[in-house]
Amino acid sequence: MAVKNLTDLLNEGVEGRHVLVRSDFNVPLDDNGQITDPGRIDASLPTITKLRDAGARVILMAHLGRPKGEVNPKYSLAPVAEALSERLDQYVALAADTVGEDAHERANGLNDGDVLLLENVRFDPRETSKDEAERTEFATQLAALTGDNGAFVSDGFGVVHRAQTSVYDVAKLLPHYAGELVEKEITVLGNVAKDPKKPYVVVLGGSKVSDKLGVIEALAPKTDSLIIGGGMCYTFLAAMGIDVQESLLQEEMIDTCKQLLDTYGDAIVLPEDLVAAKEFDRNAEKQIVERDAIPAGWQSLDIGPKSVEKFAAKLAEAKTIFWNGPMGVFEFPAFAEGTKGVAQAMIDATANGAFSVVGGGDSAASVRLLGLDEDGFSHISTGGGASLEFLEGKTLPGVDILSQ
Repeated sequence: MAVKNLTDLLNEGVEGRHVLVRSDFNVPLDDNGQITDPGRIDASLPTITKLRDAGARVILMAHLGRPKGEVNPKYSLAPVAEALSERLDQYVALAADTVGEDAHERANGLNDGDVLLLENVRFDPRETSKDEAERTEFATQLAALTGDNGAFVSDGFGVVHRAQTSVYDVAKLLPHYAGELVEKEITVLGNVAKDPKKPYVVVLGGSKVSDKLGVIEALAPKTDSLIIGGGMCYTFLAAMGIDVQESLLQEEMIDTCKQLLDTYGDAIVLPEDLVAAKEFDRNAEKQIVERDAIPAGWQSLDIGPKSVEKFAAKLAEAKTIFWNGPMGVFEFPAFAEGTKGVAQAMIDATANGAFSVVGGGDSAASVRLLGLDEDGFSHISTGGGASLEFLEGKTLPGVDILSQ
């Protein structure tokens, strides 16, 4: 796939040109509106910095949360503008709108090396519209912010699996390029998808089997071991006839899990022990139990130490590792040890020569929250859903359009 990249754009020259950049600033906020994990902002900095230093007039666009096409102060990008200002060591203005009067005035007033952030693109219902005419109208207004000699850089990997206006339709209207982040993600995940060194171990967690069914079916035939933890493991255990009590369970997926175990049973690795809790609470009474011995009325919120040891042994043999989804409710310290233990085993395997990829989303967030060394992994993806769909072999609209 021939895709022009940031180097191509810089070689063409950007000084004095308006460059529209789709970044991924969908960062988690606490109740006070403070950013709790700036990972995606930090990952966007190389592309922004190179454009700025080359004299481009940079216009950033992104979304935050799900405002459902309505202006909602809760989802304003104001905290992101503040974080960018600190990291770039220059003032990053936030437009009061996306394609309105303030956005145009600020875009027209940019000098070489200035950086402007548009307000949340999802405040406009046309961003996620299924109507192509509506998206094209919005894309035309976004492109107009760049004047007569603009360019578009796609650098939000976490959104390239969506055919949305700021990801897909804008690329039809402007010369388009892959930013450093998107290019790196495509290269790294492409190598894992096409030619993983064996043994190849995939670790999947998260809450629902249904969310990961496609990737399980796509990767199970290719992997040497498919480790399953997190909320989704209880449906697999139920499929084996184990009573998981009040643990998270998708009853409608039990038969599917039975079929997967029948087909790929040798490759699928499940927990041996669990951390059971009396209730879903960070301070809940807990105990470590065998997987078939959860006390009546209790629920499991993490994998146990024997499971960590079992999973770590598989990871120690691996040459390629892909991980998506925590092993437990890592946000509660009492139920974070499973995720931390598996992540540390990945770091140890990486130190011994394995190529390890953290597949974005909650997995990437857990690495930072639990204080693990980010440099201990070969690559931490910024796109949870996008990385999974890429490995499944699906076409990602936001990547596909860059080759057109």
